[in-house]
Amino acid sequence: MFEESLEMIELELSILIRRSTSISSNRKIGNLDRSAYLLLRHIVSKGAAGVKVLAGEFKLDISTISRQAAALEQKGFLYRIPDPLDGRAYTLQITELGTMVLNEFKQARLEKITEMLKDWPDEERKVFGQLLKKFNQTFI
Repeated sequence: MFEESLEMIELELSILIRRSTSISSNRKIGNLDRSAYLLLRHIVSKGAAGVKVLAGEFKLDISTISRQAAALEQKGFLYRIPDPLDGRAYTLQITELGTMVLNEFKQARLEKITEMLKDWPDEERKVFGQLLKKFNQTFI
C-alpha cells in the first residue's frame, strides 16, 4: 500500500511539474522563466539578498545564481547594492520594473490557478496548499 502511494505521488508530481511549467511558459502570461520568477519572489518576500544567500536558499551553485541575477539585472529587474565593508560583495534588490513585471506574471498565474480550482471547495484548496507547503519544506 505504501509503495502504491509513493508511485502515485511520483507520477502526479511529474505531471504537476510539467503542466505548471507549461502554464508559466505560455507567452500570454509573461516573459519570466521559472528561475527568474522564484528569484524575484524571494527578494520581494525576504528583502535584498546576496548571491551566496540565494544560492543556499535554492540549493544552487553561486555561479548559477550569479548568471541568473546578471540576466535579470540586464533586463532592469534587479540592481546591486554594494556592501560598504567589502567592495566586492553586494546584495540584490528588485527594481520598480522588476516589481511590475513580477506582479503581472504572478497575477496571471493566480488567475489561471483560480480557474483550474474554481470547482474545488475552499477547504480542499486550503488543505492542498498546506500539504504542498509541508512537502516543499521537507527539501530544506
